[in-house]
Amino acid sequence: MDIRLPKGKDGKQLTLQNSRRQITVVGANGSGKTRFVNRMMEYAGEKAFCFSALDAIYSTKDEKPENCITRQYRQMVQDAQFVKPVADTEFEMLLYMLITDEMTDLLSYKLQKAGTDTPVEIPKTKIDTVIRLWKKVFPKNEVLRGSGLIRFKNDSGEGEFKPLQLSQGEKAVFFYIGASLYAPHGSIIFVDSPTMFLHQSITQSLWSAIEELRSDCTFVYQTHDLEFPASRTDNLTIWVRSCDIAKDEWDYEIVHPHEKLSEQLILDIIGSRKPVLFVEGDDSHSIDIRLYSLIFPEYTVKPMGSCNKVIETVRSFNDMQSFHHLDSRGIVDRDRRNEEEVSYLREKRIYVPDVAEVENIFMLEGVIRTIAAMKGKKDMDVFMRVRSSVLAMFKGELRQQALMHTRHRVKHTVEVIVDQKFPNITALEQHLENLVDKIRPHAIYDRLCREFNIYVQHSDYNAVLRVYNQKSMLIDSNVAQLCGLRSKDEYIKTVLNVLRHGGKEADKIRATIKRCFEITDEN
Repeated sequence: MDIRLPKGKDGKQLTLQNSRRQITVVGANGSGKTRFVNRMMEYAGEKAFCFSALDAIYSTKDEKPENCITRQYRQMVQDAQFVKPVADTEFEMLLYMLITDEMTDLLSYKLQKAGTDTPVEIPKTKIDTVIRLWKKVFPKNEVLRGSGLIRFKNDSGEGEFKPLQLSQGEKAVFFYIGASLYAPHGSIIFVDSPTMFLHQSITQSLWSAIEELRSDCTFVYQTHDLEFPASRTDNLTIWVRSCDIAKDEWDYEIVHPHEKLSEQLILDIIGSRKPVLFVEGDDSHSIDIRLYSLIFPEYTVKPMGSCNKVIETVRSFNDMQSFHHLDSRGIVDRDRRNEEEVSYLREKRIYVPDVAEVENIFMLEGVIRTIAAMKGKKDMDVFMRVRSSVLAMFKGELRQQALMHTRHRVKHTVEVIVDQKFPNITALEQHLENLVDKIRPHAIYDRLCREFNIYVQHSDYNAVLRVYNQKSMLIDSNVAQLCGLRSKDEYIKTVLNVLRHGGKEADKIRATIKRCFEITDEN
């Protein structure tokens, strides 16, 4: 089925030929998404059929599209052979239409049966289909029919109750199924906010069942729920960015899944108009997203898990910049990277802090002194005691830390060597024969031990934070107790709360951390 789209910002109009059976229109509030869909409906003409659970349950607008439940209901009432109802909402209108159609079908069945001795099959009515699918979603509920009425019953022990006493979600499911049955054959069904009132666990299966029920139709969804498009199996997503009402033009893009980035990630990101900052960790447990969301409020912060995933995603997302027009950057821990590796990443728009890992950020002098002063402590005294503890800890682990750094550099060098192209296996073997002599790990280790000893001798606290990977540092340094707090977790929470509430202390901490990334107000 061909579907005509509104005019783009270049003045051209696209027609989706033999388009997918599901089209989802997404966009931020105020982007012109609703106008875009309304224009699609105009172009579809008699093929358009639309419904919304929100409108169905709460309102009856005077102006309705040509093809919708309200229009069909009004026509049915005019032709009614039974008692004319009073319906205030489209949900009630749908109930009347289902009951009327069933009575009409059963009356036709009775007349047909009376005129012949041949067995006549009882017709399957629309309400039979609605009840069958509705009970799949709500298996503990019973639907009772009798005397031209519909009643419901569940296992709560309350007895029978009327349709209007259903929950909003139950009404929405009932309405979505029933309304879809009244779409004319081959319609383009426009659904506003398909996840409205629905729990996430039933959304995908419900709409998949409805789409299968109306396999002759194309579904166009308009939604704010950026997870919904990814739940569709044959979906084309249209992202509406903005609208020029005077010119009747839209800035929009058709989103196609990318070979490196999932469609879900793209939709998740484009839901915000802010630039994107990809970080390590996950949504629920990592410090990264909690801290960096407060340090960089101008960004949409998206956790990606591993550092490799951050690096690859930033690269892929920036390759697609002509599509989304959003600035994309990343943050990865420094870990045991040398200056050459750090410089390379920064050239690729990856921020690398001047500390080994994210926990070390909470050990920066400016952070410690700000929290200590807020708690009424002598901030310089607190910092000097913390610094002394950290230097002593590092000195005790110096050789172990040097060994871990050596291992990282050897691994990196081997990967570079093995990644080269070789004409045959013999060439590869010859290249690897003297690998130890080429890499000289002991020399790397000795040099690192000398460097690390210099840090200790000169009490170079910042240099130690740059190379010291030790997650227990926050506990073993006693920084929380010295600042007047009970635990490491309380110390971290205090820093985050200061950043969250703002003020001069938050500005000091934020400036300290940004300097750690070599970011200034001029950057």
